[in-house]
Amino acid sequence: MVLALKTGAYLLTGSVALYSDALETTVNIASSTAALAAVWFAAKPADSNHPYGHDKVEYFAAVLVGVMIVLAALSIFREAWIGFTQGESPVYSSEGIAMNVVAALINAGWARYLMISGRKARSPALVADGKHLLTDVVSSVGVLLGVVLVMLTGWKVLDPALAVLVGLTVLWSGWGLVKESVGGLMDEAASGEVLEKIRVLISEHGEGALEAHDLRTRIAGRSTFVDFHLVVPGTMPVEEAHDICDRIEEAIAEDVPGARITIHVEPEHKAKHSGIVVL
Repeated sequence: MVLALKTGAYLLTGSVALYSDALETTVNIASSTAALAAVWFAAKPADSNHPYGHDKVEYFAAVLVGVMIVLAALSIFREAWIGFTQGESPVYSSEGIAMNVVAALINAGWARYLMISGRKARSPALVADGKHLLTDVVSSVGVLLGVVLVMLTGWKVLDPALAVLVGLTVLWSGWGLVKESVGGLMDEAASGEVLEKIRVLISEHGEGALEAHDLRTRIAGRSTFVDFHLVVPGTMPVEEAHDICDRIEEAIAEDVPGARITIHVEPEHKAKHSGIVVL
Protein backbone atom coordinates (compact mmCIF):
# COMPACT_ATOMS: atom_id res chain seq x y z
CA MET A 1 0.00 0.00 0.00
CA VAL A 2 2.78 2.45 0.93
CA LEU A 3 4.66 1.64 -2.28
CA ALA A 4 1.51 2.23 -4.33
CA LEU A 5 0.91 5.60 -2.64
CA LYS A 6 4.49 6.80 -3.15
CA THR A 7 4.60 5.57 -6.74
CA GLY A 8 1.34 7.40 -7.38
CA ALA A 9 2.79 10.57 -5.88
CA TYR A 10 5.81 10.32 -8.19
CA LEU A 11 3.69 9.70 -11.29
CA LEU A 12 1.42 12.65 -10.49
CA THR A 13 4.28 15.09 -9.89
CA GLY A 14 7.22 13.77 -11.91
CA SER A 15 9.51 14.63 -8.99
CA VAL A 16 12.89 12.87 -8.92
CA ALA A 17 12.93 13.31 -5.14
CA LEU A 18 9.60 11.51 -4.80
CA TYR A 19 10.93 8.81 -7.12
CA SER A 20 13.84 8.28 -4.71
CA ASP A 21 11.36 8.07 -1.85
CA ALA A 22 9.35 5.40 -3.70
CA LEU A 23 12.49 3.44 -4.52
CA GLU A 24 13.47 3.38 -0.88
CA THR A 25 10.08 1.86 -0.08
CA THR A 26 10.80 -0.93 -2.56
CA VAL A 27 13.91 -1.72 -0.52
CA ASN A 28 11.82 -1.61 2.66
CA ILE A 29 9.50 -4.28 1.31
CA ALA A 30 12.40 -6.53 0.34
CA SER A 31 14.17 -5.98 3.66
CA SER A 32 10.99 -6.68 5.65
CA THR A 33 10.58 -9.94 3.76
CA ALA A 34 14.20 -10.87 4.55
CA ALA A 35 13.73 -9.94 8.22
CA LEU A 36 10.56 -12.04 8.49
CA ALA A 37 12.30 -15.05 6.95
CA ALA A 38 15.29 -14.60 9.28
CA VAL A 39 13.11 -14.37 12.42
CA TRP A 40 11.25 -17.52 11.38
CA PHE A 41 14.49 -19.42 10.73
CA ALA A 42 16.19 -18.16 13.90
CA ALA A 43 13.27 -19.47 15.99
CA LYS A 44 13.95 -23.04 14.87
CA PRO A 45 15.33 -25.19 17.69
CA ALA A 46 18.95 -26.34 17.73
CA ASP A 47 19.72 -29.48 15.74
CA SER A 48 22.69 -31.79 15.14
CA ASN A 49 24.16 -29.47 12.50
CA HIS A 50 23.55 -26.30 14.53
CA PRO A 51 23.83 -27.31 18.20
CA TYR A 52 23.98 -23.66 19.32
CA GLY A 53 20.79 -22.71 17.47
CA HIS A 54 20.12 -20.57 14.40
CA ASP A 55 20.13 -17.09 15.96
CA LYS A 56 22.97 -15.71 13.84
CA VAL A 57 20.90 -15.96 10.66
CA GLU A 58 19.36 -12.64 11.70
CA TYR A 59 22.73 -10.93 11.30
CA PHE A 60 23.05 -12.32 7.78
CA ALA A 61 19.61 -10.93 7.00
CA ALA A 62 20.60 -7.52 8.38
CA VAL A 63 23.75 -7.53 6.21
CA LEU A 64 21.59 -8.37 3.18
CA VAL A 65 19.29 -5.47 4.01
CA GLY A 66 22.32 -3.16 4.27
CA VAL A 67 23.60 -4.22 0.86
CA MET A 68 20.16 -3.67 -0.68
CA ILE A 69 20.04 -0.20 0.85
CA VAL A 70 23.39 0.67 -0.71
CA LEU A 71 22.18 -0.49 -4.14
CA ALA A 72 19.04 1.62 -3.75
CA ALA A 73 21.19 4.65 -2.89
CA LEU A 74 23.24 4.18 -6.07
CA SER A 75 20.05 4.05 -8.14
CA ILE A 76 18.84 7.26 -6.47
CA PHE A 77 22.14 9.00 -7.31
CA ARG A 78 21.72 7.95 -10.93
CA GLU A 79 18.24 9.45 -11.15
CA ALA A 80 19.43 12.60 -9.39
CA TRP A 81 22.18 13.02 -11.98
CA ILE A 82 19.63 12.71 -14.78
CA GLY A 83 17.53 15.30 -12.97
CA PHE A 84 20.46 17.72 -12.74
CA THR A 85 21.35 17.37 -16.41
CA GLN A 86 18.03 17.08 -18.19
CA GLY A 87 15.20 17.06 -15.64
CA GLU A 88 12.12 19.25 -15.59
CA SER A 89 10.41 20.96 -12.68
CA PRO A 90 7.88 18.73 -10.90
CA VAL A 91 4.21 19.45 -11.43
CA TYR A 92 2.18 20.57 -8.41
CA SER A 93 -0.42 17.97 -7.43
CA SER A 94 -2.36 18.16 -4.19
CA GLU A 95 -3.35 14.50 -4.65
CA GLY A 96 0.30 13.49 -5.00
CA ILE A 97 1.30 15.42 -1.87
CA ALA A 98 -1.57 13.90 0.11
CA MET A 99 -0.65 10.37 -1.01
CA ASN A 100 2.93 10.88 0.17
CA VAL A 101 1.76 12.22 3.57
CA VAL A 102 -0.48 9.19 4.14
CA ALA A 103 2.38 6.85 3.18
CA ALA A 104 4.74 8.56 5.66
CA LEU A 105 2.20 8.23 8.50
CA ILE A 106 1.71 4.52 7.80
CA ASN A 107 5.47 3.97 7.77
CA ALA A 108 5.91 5.87 11.06
CA GLY A 109 3.41 3.62 12.84
CA TRP A 110 4.90 0.45 11.39
CA ALA A 111 8.50 1.51 12.22
CA ARG A 112 7.54 2.10 15.87
CA TYR A 113 5.84 -1.29 16.07
CA LEU A 114 8.85 -3.11 14.56
CA MET A 115 11.39 -1.50 16.88
CA ILE A 116 9.34 -2.11 20.03
CA SER A 117 8.61 -5.72 19.05
CA GLY A 118 12.22 -6.32 18.00
CA ARG A 119 13.64 -5.07 21.29
CA LYS A 120 11.19 -7.17 23.30
CA ALA A 121 12.09 -10.26 21.26
CA ARG A 122 15.80 -9.30 21.14
CA SER A 123 15.67 -9.64 17.35
CA PRO A 124 18.42 -7.72 15.46
CA ALA A 125 16.63 -8.24 12.14
CA LEU A 126 13.35 -6.67 13.34
CA VAL A 127 15.11 -3.75 15.05
CA ALA A 128 17.23 -3.15 11.94
CA ASP A 129 14.16 -3.17 9.74
CA GLY A 130 12.36 -0.74 12.06
CA LYS A 131 15.33 1.65 12.14
CA HIS A 132 15.59 1.64 8.38
CA LEU A 133 11.87 2.30 8.06
CA LEU A 134 12.24 5.22 10.48
CA THR A 135 14.92 6.79 8.28
CA ASP A 136 12.48 6.41 5.41
CA VAL A 137 9.90 8.41 7.38
CA VAL A 138 12.40 11.18 8.13
CA SER A 139 13.57 11.39 4.52
CA SER A 140 9.94 11.32 3.31
CA VAL A 141 9.08 14.34 5.44
CA GLY A 142 12.17 16.21 4.22
CA VAL A 143 11.47 15.32 0.61
CA LEU A 144 7.84 16.35 0.90
CA LEU A 145 8.70 19.77 2.31
CA GLY A 146 11.38 20.25 -0.32
CA VAL A 147 9.14 19.24 -3.21
CA VAL A 148 6.47 21.69 -2.05
CA LEU A 149 9.16 24.39 -1.96
CA VAL A 150 10.29 23.48 -5.48
CA MET A 151 6.72 23.67 -6.75
CA LEU A 152 6.17 27.07 -5.12
CA THR A 153 9.47 28.66 -6.20
CA GLY A 154 10.15 26.93 -9.52
CA TRP A 155 13.76 26.17 -8.52
CA LYS A 156 13.95 22.83 -10.31
CA VAL A 157 17.54 22.18 -9.20
CA LEU A 158 16.23 21.60 -5.67
CA ASP A 159 14.39 18.46 -6.78
CA PRO A 160 17.46 16.38 -7.76
CA ALA A 161 19.37 17.96 -4.87
CA LEU A 162 16.78 16.57 -2.48
CA ALA A 163 17.12 13.18 -4.17
CA VAL A 164 20.87 13.27 -3.46
CA LEU A 165 20.18 14.02 0.21
CA VAL A 166 17.79 11.08 0.37
CA GLY A 167 20.43 8.88 -1.27
CA LEU A 168 23.05 9.95 1.30
CA THR A 169 20.62 9.26 4.15
CA VAL A 170 19.86 5.83 2.74
CA LEU A 171 23.58 5.11 2.25
CA TRP A 172 24.37 6.07 5.86
CA SER A 173 21.55 3.86 7.10
CA GLY A 174 22.89 0.91 5.09
CA TRP A 175 26.40 1.40 6.44
CA GLY A 176 25.09 1.45 10.02
CA LEU A 177 23.20 -1.82 9.54
CA VAL A 178 26.17 -3.59 7.96
CA LYS A 179 28.52 -2.37 10.71
CA GLU A 180 26.19 -3.51 13.51
CA SER A 181 25.56 -6.88 11.88
CA VAL A 182 29.25 -7.58 11.30
CA GLY A 183 29.80 -6.92 15.01
CA GLY A 184 27.27 -9.65 15.80
CA LEU A 185 28.90 -12.08 13.38
CA MET A 186 32.25 -11.38 15.05
CA ASP A 187 30.90 -12.52 18.44
CA GLU A 188 30.90 -9.17 20.21
CA ALA A 189 30.71 -9.33 24.00
CA ALA A 190 27.63 -8.28 25.96
CA SER A 191 27.44 -4.67 27.10
CA GLY A 192 29.31 -3.51 30.17
CA GLU A 193 26.01 -3.22 32.03
CA VAL A 194 25.10 -6.86 31.32
CA LEU A 195 28.59 -8.05 32.26
CA GLU A 196 28.41 -6.24 35.59
CA LYS A 197 24.97 -7.74 36.25
CA ILE A 198 26.34 -11.24 35.59
CA ARG A 199 29.30 -10.65 37.93
CA VAL A 200 26.97 -9.52 40.72
CA LEU A 201 24.67 -12.52 40.22
CA ILE A 202 27.60 -14.96 40.37
CA SER A 203 28.87 -13.31 43.54
CA GLU A 204 25.45 -13.30 45.25
CA HIS A 205 24.27 -16.79 44.25
CA GLY A 206 27.53 -18.72 44.33
CA GLU A 207 27.54 -19.42 48.06
CA GLY A 208 29.83 -22.35 48.77
CA ALA A 209 32.20 -21.57 45.89
CA LEU A 210 35.38 -19.53 46.32
CA GLU A 211 35.61 -17.42 43.18
CA ALA A 212 34.83 -17.24 39.47
CA HIS A 213 37.25 -16.21 36.77
CA ASP A 214 37.67 -16.01 32.98
CA LEU A 215 34.12 -14.75 32.47
CA ARG A 216 33.31 -14.48 28.75
CA THR A 217 30.17 -13.53 26.88
CA ARG A 218 29.08 -13.27 23.26
CA ILE A 219 25.89 -12.14 21.63
CA ALA A 220 24.16 -14.16 18.90
CA GLY A 221 20.79 -12.71 17.98
CA ARG A 222 18.48 -13.02 20.97
CA SER A 223 20.89 -15.35 22.80
CA THR A 224 23.64 -14.29 25.20
CA PHE A 225 26.26 -17.00 25.68
CA VAL A 226 27.97 -16.91 29.07
CA ASP A 227 30.83 -19.10 30.22
CA PHE A 228 33.24 -18.91 33.14
CA HIS A 229 35.32 -21.03 35.54
CA LEU A 230 33.94 -21.58 39.06
CA VAL A 231 36.45 -22.44 41.77
CA VAL A 232 35.20 -24.63 44.66
CA PRO A 233 36.93 -26.32 47.62
CA GLY A 234 38.85 -29.38 46.44
CA THR A 235 37.00 -31.65 48.86
CA MET A 236 33.51 -30.51 47.83
CA PRO A 237 31.28 -33.35 46.51
CA VAL A 238 30.31 -33.17 42.85
CA GLU A 239 26.61 -32.99 43.72
CA GLU A 240 27.12 -29.95 45.95
CA ALA A 241 29.17 -28.18 43.26
CA HIS A 242 26.45 -28.98 40.75
CA ASP A 243 23.80 -27.42 43.03
CA ILE A 244 25.83 -24.20 43.18
CA CYS A 245 26.02 -24.12 39.39
CA ASP A 246 22.26 -24.64 39.16
CA ARG A 247 21.61 -21.68 41.48
CA ILE A 248 23.88 -19.40 39.47
CA GLU A 249 22.42 -20.51 36.15
CA GLU A 250 18.85 -19.92 37.33
CA ALA A 251 19.72 -16.43 38.63
CA ILE A 252 21.45 -15.39 35.40
CA ALA A 253 18.72 -16.86 33.20
CA GLU A 254 16.08 -14.91 35.15
CA ASP A 255 17.85 -11.53 34.84
CA VAL A 256 19.45 -11.96 31.39
CA PRO A 257 16.80 -13.15 28.89
CA GLY A 258 18.11 -15.66 26.37
CA ALA A 259 21.19 -16.48 28.44
CA ARG A 260 22.93 -19.78 27.67
CA ILE A 261 25.37 -20.59 30.45
CA THR A 262 28.33 -22.94 30.60
CA ILE A 263 30.25 -23.32 33.89
CA HIS A 264 33.59 -25.09 34.22
CA VAL A 265 34.11 -26.24 37.84
CA GLU A 266 37.69 -26.24 39.20
CA PRO A 267 39.32 -27.18 42.53
CA GLU A 268 40.64 -24.41 44.77
CA HIS A 269 44.30 -24.74 43.74
CA LYS A 270 43.20 -23.43 40.30
CA ALA A 271 42.07 -20.14 41.82
CA LYS A 272 43.55 -17.02 40.19
CA HIS A 273 42.56 -14.66 43.02
CA SER A 274 41.75 -12.02 40.42
CA GLY A 275 38.25 -12.92 39.40
CA ILE A 276 34.79 -12.61 40.98
CA VAL A 277 34.84 -13.16 44.72
CA VAL A 278 31.80 -15.11 45.91
CA LEU A 279 30.04 -13.46 48.85
